[in-house]
Amino acid sequence: MADIKTTLLSTLENGKETLNNIKTLRRLNRDIISTECVHKASDRLHPKGIKLVLNEIIDTKKEAKIFRFTSPTGYLPPFEAGQYINIFINIDGVLTSRPYSLSSSPKERAYYEITVAGIKDGFVSTYLLNEAKVGDEFVCNGPNGVFHYQPVFHKKKSLFLAGGSGITPFISMLREILESRMDRDIVMLYGARNEKIALYHEYLKSLSEKFSNFKYYLVVSNDDSYNGPKGFIDKKLITSLVPDYMERTSYICGPQIMNDFCYNELIRLGLPIKQVRREMFGTRRDICNEEGWPSGIKGDEVFKLTINGKSYAAKASESLLTTLERHGIRVNVCCRSGECSLCRVKLVSGNVYLAKGALMRACDSKYGYIHSCKAYPISDLEIKL
Repeated sequence: MADIKTTLLSTLENGKETLNNIKTLRRLNRDIISTECVHKASDRLHPKGIKLVLNEIIDTKKEAKIFRFTSPTGYLPPFEAGQYINIFINIDGVLTSRPYSLSSSPKERAYYEITVAGIKDGFVSTYLLNEAKVGDEFVCNGPNGVFHYQPVFHKKKSLFLAGGSGITPFISMLREILESRMDRDIVMLYGARNEKIALYHEYLKSLSEKFSNFKYYLVVSNDDSYNGPKGFIDKKLITSLVPDYMERTSYICGPQIMNDFCYNELIRLGLPIKQVRREMFGTRRDICNEEGWPSGIKGDEVFKLTINGKSYAAKASESLLTTLERHGIRVNVCCRSGECSLCRVKLVSGNVYLAKGALMRACDSKYGYIHSCKAYPISDLEIKL
């Protein structure tokens, strides 16, 4: 039976002649790309693991450091401005990972740059800031994420809303847009506690002075002496500083509380959902204070986690993914924000609290799969890896 393409071609004028030509070409042309070649090209662009060497550490003097990584082979896969890499680190025998947005321009092919801010009682951030040194070797996943400009349906005019270290993907975007003289117009509102700790503040000010298509506003929340915009990035502030907000695609990146707040303010202003892009910024550290957290669970409870007949201790305020890593159990992972779904596990029995931001597929919910990075035990439970 003829396939649909053949049937359609045969109905066209000169269709039979076209089909004969195709038949001849197939018989004579042997220039066929092998599956092996396709796999090699795919592995080069989307490798499962990338070896990195820490080449340079820059202290920002703002409770954060900039890390630049090179490749021992000299080759780093390309990425789109706004994407992240997931870096694996072995700390005291615990193999864990953290995703960090790339702040280097995608046109910079010599190194990957990330910015790590200090977090109180942070596990990986504390190690990187205090222990990592030039020459150390790491492994990361290939660049990933969908928080980037899509020229097909994103507007050329953009509104960037950043909070804290959520500024990093925007630095990559700005470097590409401004340094390449792209036909884009950007307004950025950056929220920080005060001017002193605002990452890249001086750099952003210099960019706004140099490029007419970039406007930058620092919004501080804890400094009455600051002369610029103060408070939160709410709808009143947005309308006053960005009166043409309806003509822009908005991008939000920052702590979840800020992320949710700004998103709701934009929706209240009437922006269509498709006009707002969000980068999930992990899960809030004080998970027990998240709206929806069970009132009877304090967070310090320890439950029994069963996997293949073996039992492990699981703290309520710690995600299942982190618990698994602490017990030396390897789970595939990338974003740690509930978006990529690589860390899925099957919940056989028991109950978990699913934090905000988990993009669950309908089939996962139907068959009992959960994202371990967003799941917190609230009873004894059993899972299947």
